[in-house]
Amino acid sequence: MRIAYAGTPEFARLALQALIEAGHEIALVLTQPDRPAGRGLKLQPSAVKQCALAHGLALAQPRGLRLDGRWADDAAAAQVALQQAAPELMVVAAYGLILPPWVLALPPRGCLNIHGSLLPRWRGAAPIQRAIEAGDLETGITLMQMDAGLDTGDMLLVEATPIADDDDASTLHDRLAAIGARLVVDGVARLQAGTLDATPQPAEGVTYARKIEKSEAAIDWRQGAAEIERRLRAFDPFPGATAELAGQPVKLWRGRAVHGQGEPGRMLAAADGRLVVACCEGALEVLQLQLAGGRRITARDFLQRHPLALG
Repeated sequence: MRIAYAGTPEFARLALQALIEAGHEIALVLTQPDRPAGRGLKLQPSAVKQCALAHGLALAQPRGLRLDGRWADDAAAAQVALQQAAPELMVVAAYGLILPPWVLALPPRGCLNIHGSLLPRWRGAAPIQRAIEAGDLETGITLMQMDAGLDTGDMLLVEATPIADDDDASTLHDRLAAIGARLVVDGVARLQAGTLDATPQPAEGVTYARKIEKSEAAIDWRQGAAEIERRLRAFDPFPGATAELAGQPVKLWRGRAVHGQGEPGRMLAAADGRLVVACCEGALEVLQLQLAGGRRITARDFLQRHPLALG
């Protein structure tokens, strides 16, 4: 099938690669503009752009798609490129731009979206992180028919996966990306065969996964230990969960909820390789952390270099 593809990060690259390997004709790839990254803040192409270039695919990187918006010239150029590409179908995965009505209406077979949750739970920008943060026992991928709403379209294919106690946003992302790549290839094949059925999303159970902000990184010890432990995993690798130990800012990457009582934020243990901080409910044993400019280390290594007093 002749497909236009819109996506940006690694999550989307896997699905693009799968569609290419399945023999589909990728007429045009849309991805976000190159962004500064790394210590030198050099412009870096997205994972999807790198994949497109490796396969010699036509590429567009508009800053916006609204014909009446700030980047109207970019949108107009993208419109011409899409019209010339004449795709039968568009597939979208973690693109980063909202598709305006003119894009949704362009492909005769519509636009399919690979969404990282079991809709209608966790519509929105950060479904993987919010599922971990909320303590969900499972999540999954929903292949959906896009409409003008925010992840409100009909469901086409769904596959669930458990969220393990040690899953972080990175491990869950990778598992869901692999599921999404497999599911979209299956969905396009069923669409071609005329066997892809659409199911409206239920009205009950709708939740929204708001974008992760850096301002959420600071740990509030007045929360419960289990809640903080989930946040550590949800915010790994971005933005990380931040706190202050021995007067130094640190990122906490791993922890576990343990029994303990004390004023929230009070150090309950700081010896024998154990670093335990009181929370509103229970206590958090810090297992892995990172000093500014350093690498991730265990609590034992941290305490050997930075002895802490209790209290």
